[in-house]
Amino acid sequence: MPSSFAPLQNDTFLRACLRQPTDHTPIWLMRQAGRYLPEYRATREKAGSFMGLATNRDYATEVTLQPLERYPLDAAILFSDILTVPDAMGLGLTFQQGEGPKFAKTVRDEAAVAALEVPDMDKLRYVFDAVTSIRKALNGRVPLIGFSGSPWTLACYMVEGGGSDDYRLVKSLMYARPDLMHRVLEINARSVAAYLNAQIEAGAQAVMLFDSWGGVLADGAFQQFSLAYSRQVLEAVKTEHEGVRIPRILFTKGGGLWLDEIADAGADVVGLDWTMNLGTARARVGDRVALQGNLDPNVLFAPPEAIRAQARAVLDSFGKPATGSGHIFNLGHGISQFTPPDSVTALVDEVHSHSRKLREAV
Repeated sequence: MPSSFAPLQNDTFLRACLRQPTDHTPIWLMRQAGRYLPEYRATREKAGSFMGLATNRDYATEVTLQPLERYPLDAAILFSDILTVPDAMGLGLTFQQGEGPKFAKTVRDEAAVAALEVPDMDKLRYVFDAVTSIRKALNGRVPLIGFSGSPWTLACYMVEGGGSDDYRLVKSLMYARPDLMHRVLEINARSVAAYLNAQIEAGAQAVMLFDSWGGVLADGAFQQFSLAYSRQVLEAVKTEHEGVRIPRILFTKGGGLWLDEIADAGADVVGLDWTMNLGTARARVGDRVALQGNLDPNVLFAPPEAIRAQARAVLDSFGKPATGSGHIFNLGHGISQFTPPDSVTALVDEVHSHSRKLREAV
C-alpha cells in the first residue's frame, strides 16, 4: 500500500515525463546498475550467476541502489532482465559467461507456438518482490522505473533462441508464416501488459517498454509486427495507480524513421537513440510526448571535458524546456560494461549544472 512507502523527495523525473516544469533536466542511464561498476561485479560474484543475482530480492535491491550511492541520478530502474517473461513461459533461460542469454526451447513451428500461453504471474513473483523491496530501500529518494521487453523484441529472442546478428530465423518465420508470428506477438503483448501492471502494483512509479530490436524491421513490417503490439501493451497498462499518475516510456532503438508514429502509440515519453537530433525530434512531436535520450554511450570513453561538451550539445539541441515539453537525459542505448565510472560523474554533474543554466537564460 502507498502508506508503506516513504514520500517522494525528488520527483523531477516524473514531472519531466509528464511534461511539467522542472528546475533541471533529470538524468538516469539505461543499464546504470551493471558491469562497469566494481561494486556490481562484487555482488554478482557473491550471487554466483546473473540469474542468481536477478532472482534474489536482496541482491537485486543492492545492485539497483549501487549507482545511486555513487551518482545523484534522478531515477532508479529495477535490476532485472527483459527475458524474464519468456523464461516464465517455460523456455528455459540461461546466461553463459561471455555468450549472453540462451533459451533451451525455441518457438519456430506450429507446435511450439500452440504451446505458448500467458504465464502465471506467480512465476515472476521474484521480480515483484524485488520491486517492493527496492521501492522501500529507496525511501523516497527518487522514483523507481519498472520495465519489460516489447512483444517483438521478446519474440526475436524466443525464435532465435538467444541474441542474433542477422535475425534470420525470426524474420523467416515472420515472412513465411505471419499468422504464427502474430500469434506469438499477441501472447507476448498480453503477457507484457500483465507483467508491467503487476510491477506497478508492487511499487513501480513509471514503466518502460524496450523495443530494442524494432529498428531491424523494414518499413511496413515495423508497424505491423512491432509498433502495433507495443501500442496494444500501452493500451492495457495502467496510467494511474492508487490515484497517482504512472508515466509510460517507449524506446525503439533505430526507430527515428518512425518517430511520428511512435509518438502516437500511447506512451507519455519516447526514448531516442543517438542517431536522432533531439531538436528535430522535439519540433516533430510538439507537445504530444516528452523525449528521453540521447547521448552516444561511446562518448563516455572520451576525456571528462569532451563528455561535458557532448552533454551540453545534447541539452542545447533540445533547448530550453517550455510549457508542454519535457526532456529526460539518457544515453541512446545501454551503458557499456567498459565505461570508466568517473566518466558518469562528469556526465551527471554537467547535465544538472548546464540544464539549470539553460532554464535561467532569458
